[in-house]
Amino acid sequence: MIHRCAWPGDDPLYIDYHDTEWGVPERDDEALFAKLILDGFQAGLSWITILRKREAFVEAFDGFNPEALARYGEADIARLLDNPGIIRSRAKIEASIGNAKAYLAMRERGQGFSEYLWDFVDGEPVQNRFSERHAVPAETPASQAMSKALKAEGFKFCGPVIVYAFMQATGMVNDHLVTCFRHEECAALSRSS
Repeated sequence: MIHRCAWPGDDPLYIDYHDTEWGVPERDDEALFAKLILDGFQAGLSWITILRKREAFVEAFDGFNPEALARYGEADIARLLDNPGIIRSRAKIEASIGNAKAYLAMRERGQGFSEYLWDFVDGEPVQNRFSERHAVPAETPASQAMSKALKAEGFKFCGPVIVYAFMQATGMVNDHLVTCFRHEECAALSRSS
């Protein structure tokens, strides 16, 4: 019998996400940017809500291409607000556009997004060893520092709780419980990343 973290429940989409994506170290600039945008849309919602809409988000937001997203204007905002396939929040949509501009400004200064983010964990995934879900924090000093730094760069919807969820999802921290089969697999991936 496979033992995994309890949070995916019995939802096949959630189980697949847990088993194949969550906690896998991601080092690609644009993949990290896209994930940060999606985590911003999660604010106040459950991740499964975003996961079920992820394909619609990718299509509606031009694959989260930062150059395309940074050029969005009022007509694009109206189009997105009219799209039932995504979370229709003007504040989150406008934040995504602003985040694309902040991302591009960093890149123009020669700052790689992945390197910038991974510096908050000294370039290596933090290997936590929690045995109970309630022991996993909602935020940490690293997520607080990353959140503050991102906000200083002009990013929005990147509070420390959102940022910690982002860090978990992108493998900057391994928060699979030690009883979960993915804990050791993600630890091994981090050694090879």
